[in-house]
Formats: sequence, C-alpha cells, structure tokens
Amino acid sequence: MSETVRLVLTIIQVIVSLVLILTVIFQSGKQSGLSGSINGVADTFFGKNKARSLDAKLERLTTITAICFIVLTFVLTIL
Repeated sequence: MSETVRLVLTIIQVIVSLVLILTVIFQSGKQSGLSGSINGVADTFFGKNKARSLDAKLERLTTITAICFIVLTFVLTIL
C-alpha cells in the first residue's frame, strides 16, 4: 500500500514539475517592464489590467505549482 501511494505521488510530482518548468518558460521577462518605467513611459492598458493578463495568470499558476511541488517533496521525504 505504501509503495503504491509513493509511486502515485512521484508521478504527480513529475507532472507538477513539468508544469512548473513550462509556466516559468512561458512568462515574459521582467526587464522589459523595468526599462519602460525608467524611460518615463506611461502605463499601458496591460499594465493597468495586469490581473487579467496572461502574465498574471502564468505568475499565479507558477506560485500554485511551486507550492504543490514543495508540499509533495516534503510528503515524499516523510514516506
């Protein structure tokens, strides 16, 4: 029973790690926004509506998958 649970959790951890890698890769760089604010460029539509943009969704998904990965790692270590 314990080996089956460990195997299932390991498979879930591999899937979560792949999702985490993909969400980090698909995010846009933070430097592009930094250079615009240094040059004095006004806020764009996407800057004002960041919560609805794709980058915000990817950032939230990255946070959730990172937390899941850490919890799964701790659980697998205990088992």
